[in-house]
Amino acid sequence: MYIDLPEKRYYKIGEVAKAFGLNTSHIRFWEKEFDILKPKKNKKGNRLFTHQDLQNLKLIYHLVKEKGFTLEGAKLKMKENPQSVKNNHEIITRLESIKAELINIKNQLS
Repeated sequence: MYIDLPEKRYYKIGEVAKAFGLNTSHIRFWEKEFDILKPKKNKKGNRLFTHQDLQNLKLIYHLVKEKGFTLEGAKLKMKENPQSVKNNHEIITRLESIKAELINIKNQLS
């Protein structure tokens, strides 16, 4: 499950891994497997993830961890119709947010 990070220009791999509940090695592995992940690297070689990288990681996480796709299946799904995958994920995210807000309201009324 993804935890929102504070708005910054770049995120270190440790911050990203913690937000997704994954190991840093898992993030590096996905970087090798998925062409859409292209974090910048500083002079020391440390990965610096942008907001767009986080959005792409959310899509990968959703397909692999939440929907149960294999890595190959997730790659194929993202190549076939990337806009559809993004749209569906955005809709699901919004609905989950609305559900959480409704539960919060219900709890306050109880």
